[in-house]
Amino acid sequence: MRWARSFRVGAVLAAAVLGLTACGGDGGQPAAASKGGAPIVVASFNFTDSQILAEVYAQALEAKGYPVTRKFNIGSRELVYGPLQSGELQFIPEYQGAAISSGFNEQAPKDAVSEHAKLAELFAPSGVALLDYAPAENKNTYIVKTDLAKAQGLTKISDLKKLDNVVLGGPPECGTRANCFVGFRDTYHLNVTFQSIQEAGPRLQQLNSGAVTVIPVDSVSPPTADPAYTALQDDLSIVATENVVPAVNKKVLDERGPDFSSVVNAVSAKLTTDQLRELNKRVDADGDAVADVAKDWLSQQGLS
Repeated sequence: MRWARSFRVGAVLAAAVLGLTACGGDGGQPAAASKGGAPIVVASFNFTDSQILAEVYAQALEAKGYPVTRKFNIGSRELVYGPLQSGELQFIPEYQGAAISSGFNEQAPKDAVSEHAKLAELFAPSGVALLDYAPAENKNTYIVKTDLAKAQGLTKISDLKKLDNVVLGGPPECGTRANCFVGFRDTYHLNVTFQSIQEAGPRLQQLNSGAVTVIPVDSVSPPTADPAYTALQDDLSIVATENVVPAVNKKVLDERGPDFSSVVNAVSAKLTTDQLRELNKRVDADGDAVADVAKDWLSQQGLS
């Protein structure tokens, strides 16, 4: 999940993270004529969607001859932003609204164009730049069991006021975030308690058992299309727009030039939310390898 992440990170923690080995493969693609230079370090957060996106961009760059090193499944923004700023990590697919609100503790605008401009401004002093954002969006979505939704007439988050008590199950950071528990309490004014559940699988189990009332999931994750669950409309807009956008260390952009940016922007232009949901399903539900899923998508789009 793209939870509230601070831009501050300790040097010791960052060093430990960068010792992680990369996950994912080289996509099985022979490299094009090499552009030379040091490998571009492509990173991902620690959830499926981010790893798929990072692998898609990595393989697209390799297909055009750019050497790539993968540092996937790193973790939260606390573990990524410091190394991205220093250049130890050089490229990560971000999510505009969460990066603004979580990475910089700023209020995110309500539209993608304004978010892009604001996030670029926030990143600039740290030597990080943005390329084009994609049509694809992956935002936090709140689901309840469909039988409860039908019985109580729940279609939007504010409808949870119909319940005497709401238990929101989410990752630990949800408990302090305006787009999660704090928003349920202070914006929606619900009678809500918070239960910390680190991983997405156990959160879904707790929802199924009735131990919690509502949980956050990625909008491109399989439960959002499962008839057993109902996605609640965020009628008071506590969750920002979340278009995918590559954040790149500016030194890499300066050294690699416009051809590098064109390769990345061509990928972003093709990414849609529906496609991202299908790619996530192939990995999370069908068990396909991230590298294979990325390779297939690039081939279908004529980008490999």
